[in-house]
Amino acid sequence: MEIRILQKSTAANLAWILDDASKLSLVTGLSETELKYASDVLAADQTFVTINRYNGFSFVILVKNKKTANQTAEAYRKAGAELQTVCNKYKLAEIVLCNTTSLPGAAILTGEGAALANYQFLKYRTEAKKLTNSLQRILFTKNSATVKEVAQLQTTIDAIYKARTLVNEPLSYLSAEQLAAEISLMGKEAGFKVTVLNKARIVKEKMGGLLAVNRGSIQPPTFTIMEHIPKKALNKKPIVLIGKGIVYDTGGLSLKPTANSMDRMKSDMSGAAVVAATMYAISKMQLPLHVIALVPATDNRPGEEAYVPGDVIAMYSGATVEVLNTDAEGRMVLADALHWAKRYKPELVVDFATLTGAAAAAVGEHGIVCMGTADDAIRQAFHESGNRQYERLVEYPLWDEYGDQIKSDVADIKNIGGATGGAMTAGKFLEHFTDYPWMHFDIAGVSFQTARKGYQTTGGTGYGIRMVLDFLAHYGKA
Repeated sequence: MEIRILQKSTAANLAWILDDASKLSLVTGLSETELKYASDVLAADQTFVTINRYNGFSFVILVKNKKTANQTAEAYRKAGAELQTVCNKYKLAEIVLCNTTSLPGAAILTGEGAALANYQFLKYRTEAKKLTNSLQRILFTKNSATVKEVAQLQTTIDAIYKARTLVNEPLSYLSAEQLAAEISLMGKEAGFKVTVLNKARIVKEKMGGLLAVNRGSIQPPTFTIMEHIPKKALNKKPIVLIGKGIVYDTGGLSLKPTANSMDRMKSDMSGAAVVAATMYAISKMQLPLHVIALVPATDNRPGEEAYVPGDVIAMYSGATVEVLNTDAEGRMVLADALHWAKRYKPELVVDFATLTGAAAAAVGEHGIVCMGTADDAIRQAFHESGNRQYERLVEYPLWDEYGDQIKSDVADIKNIGGATGGAMTAGKFLEHFTDYPWMHFDIAGVSFQTARKGYQTTGGTGYGIRMVLDFLAHYGKA
């Protein structure tokens, strides 16, 4: 998807964005008959007008203000998704966005929704050429967006597309080693450093959690380290991002029991996709922050050497874990990464993981469950970023009582906490391996869509990338 400022003074296909029907008079290039038609459509409480001018299309999109500014911004994104559908219906290759509203960013928001909605994963479709969307370019008139806004939007869309594609790839292609290779390619393209630890190095480091989960697999694990170091960083100590990289999850010997429960388990590395794509965008945008990202990766299978319920695992930190459910594997690999992060003496660590069904059941596909030990200012900043990007957060507590639920009789802790409070006991497990300001984002409910909804296409969503980029863009600024 190409996104840029319109260079020519004329264009065939134009979309005029209004926030009030009275602003229809600002729309240029239409005949009196066409303006009357548009006026009649809007008067009938419709918000999308299509005018076929034979040599091109003109669209009038009315987006009324909602209760809050964030809801209004989301309405523009959804309007963009509707525009994308119409553009492809009429086989349009490009659309030019013209802002007449009182909101300076209205066109950018609309373009964002259209671009996100236009993503496709057709790699394995034999009729890919026939199925490919016609829409290839989203353009903006010069008074509708700035060069910087358009460049940032292009980078954000590119990053989300990359994350979605990683999530959509099946295990038959995306092993842990291939995930590391894909991240390395992203590093070369964007300019951030990538180091991949192979199984021999992981064994040498004694990453017990990652190695335990990998024991049932026929394919080796990887541990990928990414780093973006600008010349002048705002942060004295690095920010560390960690993404769960379980490229496929059968549940191990605690095999997932319910119908269809494994259908989308190629998406269990969505956290890895989020942090890798975020690093791509950070580097492309040249954000003035020192950021490191870690991805522990493996698949979780019930192979001959698989770890079993009752095993006691010595983790990378030296702590011991009683395994009571091999399907609680994400926290095992994240624990090793969280301990690894201590070597950087970070000022903040953030992890993204499709960690618990409990989080998905509680919040569904409408937001992210989060928790952590970062200070109030950091937590508030994350909430504000989530609201601005409409990737909203619901914060759960980390009360000591949840820690009591993971106490073990035979080891330091156990890897599940019982039938209740599953999202929080998972959080308490992770907290055990931290000694720095930390935030945990459980994206189990939002990482994958089984059907298109608005600008979220079927499959991987890249949900969380826009939120964390917004947070980082505002980080360290008063």
